Amino acid sequence: MQRRFVLSVALLTVLCAAGYITPARVSKSRGSNFIAKASRSVTQGAFKIVDSEKGVIAECPLKHTDVKGEISGFMSRVVVTQEFENPFKEKIEAVYTFPLPQSAAVDDMTLRVGDRTVRGRIKRREEARAVYEAARAAGNVASLLDQQRPNIFTQSVANIMPGEKVCVILSYVEALKYDDGFYEFVFPMVVGPRYIPGSPVAEQGGGSTYDTDRVPDASRINPPIAPQATRAGHDISIEIALDAGVPIDGMKSPLHDIAVERPTAHSAVVRLKDKAEIPNKDFILRYDAAGRRIEDGVLTHFSDSGAGFFTMILQPPERVNAQDVMPKELVFVLDTSGSMMGFPIEKAKETMKLALDGLYPQDTFNLITFSGDTCILFPEPVPATRENLAKAQAFLASRSGGGGTEMMTAIRAALDPSDAQDHVRIVCFMTDGYVGNDMEIISEVQKHPNARVFAFGIGGSVNRFLLDKMAEHGRGEVEYVTLTDDGSAAARRFHKRVRNPLLTDISIDWSGLPVTDVYPRRIPDLFSVKPVIVSGRYAAGARGVIKLKGRASGRDFVREIQVDLS
Repeated sequence: MQRRFVLSVALLTVLCAAGYITPARVSKSRGSNFIAKASRSVTQGAFKIVDSEKGVIAECPLKHTDVKGEISGFMSRVVVTQEFENPFKEKIEAVYTFPLPQSAAVDDMTLRVGDRTVRGRIKRREEARAVYEAARAAGNVASLLDQQRPNIFTQSVANIMPGEKVCVILSYVEALKYDDGFYEFVFPMVVGPRYIPGSPVAEQGGGSTYDTDRVPDASRINPPIAPQATRAGHDISIEIALDAGVPIDGMKSPLHDIAVERPTAHSAVVRLKDKAEIPNKDFILRYDAAGRRIEDGVLTHFSDSGAGFFTMILQPPERVNAQDVMPKELVFVLDTSGSMMGFPIEKAKETMKLALDGLYPQDTFNLITFSGDTCILFPEPVPATRENLAKAQAFLASRSGGGGTEMMTAIRAALDPSDAQDHVRIVCFMTDGYVGNDMEIISEVQKHPNARVFAFGIGGSVNRFLLDKMAEHGRGEVEYVTLTDDGSAAARRFHKRVRNPLLTDISIDWSGLPVTDVYPRRIPDLFSVKPVIVSGRYAAGARGVIKLKGRASGRDFVREIQVDLS
């Protein structure tokens, strides 16, 4: 369910988080002929108030964005503070679009105006909108935070008084991604332009595209694009306090220069070195835990009543031998749209070539490409013979980036054949995910439970929500490579996962422990050395032995794990 935060307080001027790239809309009071649009000429990317007759008359700059994170183990707590100033002689309403991590749980919104502090409330979408509209019509200050996608938010603020300085503080928690011994923290800074399929029907959100019959909120997820080398805010600062709990072997940020302090072997303070850098790519921090293996562990948070929440990490079993791997059908789906031109498509090709060269004799494969249309190499998957592999390499060499991102036809072509199969069909999507019909695509993946869906995301601001969810519902994995990463190393990691699934059809026998609301309900398959992470609630403190069950190398697998929920 999508959620809205709503805040309505008479006589208080409040403003909430603004976009890192561009505002969706800024307007004067209701009924005015004033609108606002992203600056196209100034390097600071200030927001402009525009008169339909006089043109630009004033600026509404985002003064500063401050990001502070605390990482303990594999959990992060992040506080985002945005500072604004309204220098106008008229009160205005502002609407902004901005990104947050797709798996973040936003649990607090606070607004400050001078020495006044007001906290937000969570309400249902319809109720929140009604409260906001009523307050706006009455001339009161009101703020509304709306989730358009799990990784795209819109902030509306009505009746901002002249000359006020305001700031908004958003807080969220998130579990870090763990893969092959590395943890990864990501703070997104870009709402990338998305391809919108369907016929235009209206424009509601003030964005750069019209709503369509297939993406009814397209205008709300495609805000106006900031011109090259400009920003949506004056500056941004990032500070991450890390306590890994174990010695840290290495640390890097592939897209930004960072300054690192190391108080102890297992802790670090990381800061963005250049505050004046344009926030046009995601901030990514990766660090290497010593030993590249973690033990089975449980983190708990409990109340005075004894009930609480838990997050469990289940270490994968040892890698199986190649001869024990069951036959698989490998289908690559390559995005050849315009946004994949250059480095992205070449790295995708490299990954596909590596995987094709590593197929076992009992495996079969096929290739599908999509942009404005869909091309399928073979009518059905074929054995990995020398002749068939040569045809595949020639097919790949002929592909280049160009056109739109019409993804749905390719999704169905890749997944439909899995419905009647009893062997493992692995479908790998190579894309940046710049589409607007995210929900439609995810829904289609859910219709094909027999397929394992993998994703290889390439670029500086990939649509991680879409690719993560495709892999989650497809019980697969996702790999991301930025434009400055070692694409060959990422290709090898991706190939290693796809080639040898370790544990499939996983379930947990809780042995009578009082646990509820376990997530994910359908536990994904286990690949490489990435652990399974399971979260849930418990009604009371308890201890016991649970059983992790599955299939490995075609045989039943059971592992007993001691658990202490207290």
